[in-house]
Amino acid sequence: MSLYENVFIARQDVSTAQVDGLIETFEKVISDLGGSVPKKELWGLRTMAYKIKKNRKGHYVLMNIDAPGEAIHEMERQMHLHEDVLRYLTTRVDELEEGPSAVLRAKERSDDRGRRDSRDDDRGSRGSRESGPGDKPDTKTKEAKPEEAEAKEAKEEAPVEAEAKPEEVDAKKEAPVEAEAKEAPADDEAGKDEGDAK
Repeated sequence: MSLYENVFIARQDVSTAQVDGLIETFEKVISDLGGSVPKKELWGLRTMAYKIKKNRKGHYVLMNIDAPGEAIHEMERQMHLHEDVLRYLTTRVDELEEGPSAVLRAKERSDDRGRRDSRDDDRGSRGSRESGPGDKPDTKTKEAKPEEAEAKEAKEEAPVEAEAKPEEVDAKKEAPVEAEAKEAPADDEAGKDEGDAK
């Protein structure tokens, strides 16, 4: 019998229990045709590089298979017909990988890093990250407050200046009116003179 690795992606809408049911279904197909599945790994819900059948995520599953070619063909036929399977890939290998796969090891490493960062005692005698003995106080917030106060003062001064401007405008309006008033009698007198001349 030949050795194979099969990876398939199930739709994001299905639950983990349904994905386990798919694994059992495909494992039964293999075992009925004289093969075995020594290792099964559920990689979980992962984001895909591009949409497949309107799905952005999918449940990834790896199966190591020791089976004849007919069993693989039947399993792939079943995967092709099943609506919850988005993609599948079966590769023939020389030997099956022992232990967890590279994807599962990377996932475990990232989980370990996440747990390690959340521990408070990890800093040891160095103190907390928030503040230390040599840390300077945050000067940006202190500098921002005076700038905000200056901005408020500028806004308060702006209406006062705006109020002063209408007075200037009124004074400018009055000045031409006075000039016109002075000119008007001259015009009237000139008009009378002209009328008298006629």
